[in-house]
Amino acid sequence: MMALERWLIELLLHFVSRDEINAFLRSPQNTATIIGCLIAVSGALLGTFLLLRGMALTSDAISHTVLLGIVVAFLLMTDVFGMAGDTSSPWLILGASLAGVGTVVLTELLYRSGLLRQDAALGLAFPLLFAIAVILVSRFAEDVHLDEDAVLVGEIGLAWANTNSHCFDNCATVTISPDHPQAKMARQCRNCRELGISPRDEGAQFVEICSNCGSYSPAQAWQAGYLQKEPLLVFFPKSITVTLVMTALSLLFVIIFYKELKLTTFDAALAKALGFRPGVMNYALMILVSLVAVGAFDAVGSILVIAFFIIPPAAAYLLTDRLAIMLLLGPLIGAAGAFFGYDLARGKFFGIIEVADIIAGVNSIFGLDLPENWDSSISASMVLMIFIIFALAWVLSPRYGLISTLIRRANQRRRFNDQVVLAHIHNHQFTDRHATELRVKTLHIHFRWTVRKMARVLARLRALGFVALVDGFAELTERGETQVHAFRSAMLEAHNMPDIE
Repeated sequence: MMALERWLIELLLHFVSRDEINAFLRSPQNTATIIGCLIAVSGALLGTFLLLRGMALTSDAISHTVLLGIVVAFLLMTDVFGMAGDTSSPWLILGASLAGVGTVVLTELLYRSGLLRQDAALGLAFPLLFAIAVILVSRFAEDVHLDEDAVLVGEIGLAWANTNSHCFDNCATVTISPDHPQAKMARQCRNCRELGISPRDEGAQFVEICSNCGSYSPAQAWQAGYLQKEPLLVFFPKSITVTLVMTALSLLFVIIFYKELKLTTFDAALAKALGFRPGVMNYALMILVSLVAVGAFDAVGSILVIAFFIIPPAAAYLLTDRLAIMLLLGPLIGAAGAFFGYDLARGKFFGIIEVADIIAGVNSIFGLDLPENWDSSISASMVLMIFIIFALAWVLSPRYGLISTLIRRANQRRRFNDQVVLAHIHNHQFTDRHATELRVKTLHIHFRWTVRKMARVLARLRALGFVALVDGFAELTERGETQVHAFRSAMLEAHNMPDIE
């Protein structure tokens, strides 16, 4: 990771200065927005296939159970192999991936037993593994930053402070020894604690120690005042590196295996017959979901990362039927939600409308006393904005949106009413029942409609030139006859039936 960060910094230094990089990345808003967009892109790319496979809630399960892999890997590192307890170790990411795959394997085993449905099997597997993880954390890793609150919630607004420092000039490491001019020597009682006596006691024995001896990195040495010339340092947030790697892996996976993912998603049986291995692709997808979930722990937490997997693909699904376009729209929707989510956390809706003004208006209209100050979690605000974009797509989608659906159903009802009236007139206009069935004043009775509804339908049919009113009776025009026969032919063709009229 350090090598990747240094390469990125060296690339950026060709275009901007060190001070500009530090100023940009030390901004909580810039760092949070970058990380949020990266998580949204990787989550949407993988979440699209989870959604289409009917496995959307698998991301929920994995985002919980990766905690088990993390804590087990951490305990093995510290208690078994005697390694340092580094919470950013790649071993933790490996453990998280294995836990994610273990969740899928356990779910499949329960499902294939034939005794449980797949959703029930998933509902049994992940609470079990997550409960074990929580017990291990609370029992054996209580003093480590693996606590449940941090894992479940996270706070992306603090990601800017967790950085690696990279030195490009005046990079000498300073070592302070007891004979160094800047060494701070002090006396320490070596037997006071053992004997339970005070340093002022006559039996106290003292040794001279160096309180500041040790090796200092350039950044630490400059901060401690041990360097006369400031080192050229660039600070790079760790979460950006992690989420950037996860996004790159997700993007490469989708690009390289696009055809295989598409085929195994829509027709696993055909894919197996053609020699593909749907199970292998499924496990590869689950491994990447696990990696993205653990990469998002420090930023948004395991609960909120579920939204980045599900909501953007669901919104894109409302806007298009093509997989390629869906894979483009999902990340764009997620990134837009992350971008505007930070503004929402600061109290601005889409960066324009003050949330305090909205609350004040609600208080004024409904006589409420809601607090008008706005102080919200950045991660939660990002998820809320993504959901708002989903809601807009759900309402405004030209094909599957609420408004278009209501309009389409209204048009279907109107066309049905029109065809029913046209068929009624066609069936009776040259029969003995013409006088009783087609009289305009009583026509509504035969349909059990109101007079007003019948008047609307007849007015529409007359405007279309399908019906004419002659001496108080309804009759089909030539255009109306054509319409009836066209509708009849279409219905017979749809049902593969011969026209026996």
